[in-house]
Amino acid sequence: MRLGFLEPYKENLAVAMQALRVAKLRSALTILGVVIGVATVMTMASLVEGLRSQIISTVEIAGPSTFYVVKVYSSTPINPDNPPAWVRIRPDLAEAEAEIIADLPEVKYAALWGQSAARLSYLGERTQLTGIFGADAGFSEIQGGGLVEGRWFTSAEVRGGASVVVVQEAMARRLFGRINPIGKTIQVAGRPMEVIGLYEPPENIFAPPGSETGAIMPFKLLDAQFRIDKTNALFIPVKPREGVPVAQAQEAVTIAMRERRGLRPAQQNSFDLITQEQILDVFNQLTGVFFLVMIVLASVALLVGGIGVMAIMMVSVTDRTREIGLRKAVGASRGDILVQFLIEASTLTGVGGLLGIVVGLGAGQVVTRLLGIDASPPVGLTLIAVAVSVGIGIVFGVLPARRAAYLDPIEALHYE
Repeated sequence: MRLGFLEPYKENLAVAMQALRVAKLRSALTILGVVIGVATVMTMASLVEGLRSQIISTVEIAGPSTFYVVKVYSSTPINPDNPPAWVRIRPDLAEAEAEIIADLPEVKYAALWGQSAARLSYLGERTQLTGIFGADAGFSEIQGGGLVEGRWFTSAEVRGGASVVVVQEAMARRLFGRINPIGKTIQVAGRPMEVIGLYEPPENIFAPPGSETGAIMPFKLLDAQFRIDKTNALFIPVKPREGVPVAQAQEAVTIAMRERRGLRPAQQNSFDLITQEQILDVFNQLTGVFFLVMIVLASVALLVGGIGVMAIMMVSVTDRTREIGLRKAVGASRGDILVQFLIEASTLTGVGGLLGIVVGLGAGQVVTRLLGIDASPPVGLTLIAVAVSVGIGIVFGVLPARRAAYLDPIEALHYE
């Protein structure tokens, strides 16, 4: 089957590539605007996709059924020193409430956790400010990861708030070097604690408060010796028993909490529940706004590139007026001239789009690796980027193409 109808387009494409070669600098500057716009979109898409994969991976670690009891649920932290009135009247979470929840037949695990921040130090070596958790031996069941050496807290250490700590392995190596940390005493914000274990977090961990976990200690020790933001950084992770639906476990927890706090049927809950889906929804909202801003910025770059294409094509039409006149004199129609210049414009932006994709994917891989995020190339967005870049060439090439198509052949032949 012969595809003779493609011959004119092949010829126009060859003419377009020749035009690019003739005006290399002018074409390169035009393409640059498209490259910047597309590369920005691709880089941001890789970063957002990587972060999303990280969050989803963490949801899988904790289990999709795990949820949290908190004092108040808010997508942004509430100022604990000046909270709204409706937050002030809510009581702080208590260990007794976590114990009641843990005793429910629908629940496999529940405990009161808290988080603060401190520096770890040993014989003059000191870490940066890092997150410290107050929890129990069930920490890795919720957060993932596990011990690489040593042990978790005993029940007696948890109940008594013993001065023992499990340190993240990377931080322990930073403090101790080749010395075995187990049994040694470190300072956590100036407080002496015995290292009983080394913890290795999973590769894609997302702790609810959002900072790196440097050390884990019994909750009672954290509560007694450190300041805890009890509005934003105190929570009860709840893991339902196998086979128990999340909704059923949440209902049981809600009833137990309301009974514990003596709430009447007409009163609203004085606590909130956060599911893994809600955590993902908040993340999607934040990244959606972030990505929208990047799209707007990239669109400005693409718009500049499109205007550059229009200017270049206008100049090209002027420079090639006699050529246009000759083509019309030998039988080229307005449609032929229009297609020729539209193909030239879309070739400019198409080349820019392809280069932008290569640059953007490369930059995205570099950024995600620096951040320790595992990201796969956004294939769907890659195809869209190519289509958009070619479309920009067509849209912004229409005006110069029409101008070329409607040139009078006689006047064009006499153009100097």
